Amino acid sequence: MQTTTTFQVQGMSCGHCERAVTQAVQRLDPQATVHIDRASGKVDVASSAPREALAAAIAQEGYSIT
Repeated sequence: MQTTTTFQVQGMSCGHCERAVTQAVQRLDPQATVHIDRASGKVDVASSAPREALAAAIAQEGYSIT
């Protein structure tokens, strides 16, 4: 079952950053849907993966989650 989790992510400044975050999440859960608002740093993830695992995947790309 997918749930939507919202993260505040610091350090996303370009399209490459958005792709890196999206790909990190989708490596963990290929069925995940990711919506990013770069201006506000908001990342909405619809996934069946646990929040902690999603946060770790994003952090491994070098972004801070607040």
